[in-house]
Amino acid sequence: MTIAVGEKLPNATMVTMGAEGPEEVQLSDKLAGRKVALFGLPGAFTGTCSTLHVPSFMRVMDQLKAKGVDEVICVSVNDVFVMDAWGKDTGGAEAGITFLGDAAAEFTKAIGMDFSAPPVGLIDRSKRFTMLVEDGEVKVLNPEPSPGQCDISSGETLLDQI
Repeated sequence: MTIAVGEKLPNATMVTMGAEGPEEVQLSDKLAGRKVALFGLPGAFTGTCSTLHVPSFMRVMDQLKAKGVDEVICVSVNDVFVMDAWGKDTGGAEAGITFLGDAAAEFTKAIGMDFSAPPVGLIDRSKRFTMLVEDGEVKVLNPEPSPGQCDISSGETLLDQI
């Protein structure tokens, strides 16, 4: 079942690249007592994700912060090394986006946002979505009807909803 507005996100162990190498991150620690813009997408270095989704959050980062968003987090079913390289390549990490790898898709499956498209090699990937989370509770949820679209899940759309 897909997560819904008003529900609490489950905790999940994700991975990010720290100064000394890969570091585990408890999602619940990132969300506790904070307002977070969290977006999920099918994969690092994929077309729509790289050219539309991440850049949309880079464009509105300052406005999101001005509206009280403490952190912008991108989650993808990729390993920490790919997420780190992609964050650098897109400029998203420098812009302040936190890139978290959900390598085994545990979080993605727990919130019901997983899909597979074997013909293009996408297995247990994340549907494209955006959510506003306050103290772990989903306040806004924008799932895209198709992984190739980035309309209702853009940073601009979320900004308008806050």
